[in-house]
Amino acid sequence: MLKLKRIYESPAVEDGKRILVDRIWPRGISKAEAQLFLWLKEVAPSTELRKWFAHKPERFAEFSKLYEQELAAQEAKAYIEQLRSWIEIETVTLLYAAKDQKHNHALVLQEVLERE
Repeated sequence: MLKLKRIYESPAVEDGKRILVDRIWPRGISKAEAQLFLWLKEVAPSTELRKWFAHKPERFAEFSKLYEQELAAQEAKAYIEQLRSWIEIETVTLLYAAKDQKHNHALVLQEVLERE
């Protein structure tokens, strides 16, 4: 099972493996508070793409396409497959810091992971 959650929400037992999928550590959260299984920067959008997107909803469609291309690149494939294998056997919660819960990279990553 795959879930999404803002890292600023309290950890819960139901989260299973808590995996941060941001390239930058979120402000105001200690590593102890985060209760992470893993910080997987490698599946986060590139710095250039993140800066271009700038969390502007009107850019989300184009951002999604570009981010999916990054996830399809050879460097990300092994990480995507590892995530899929965990999701098959247990609950995985992808954590992100973005305020906008409708326009963020974790949603795109979730779609990619649930495809196929």
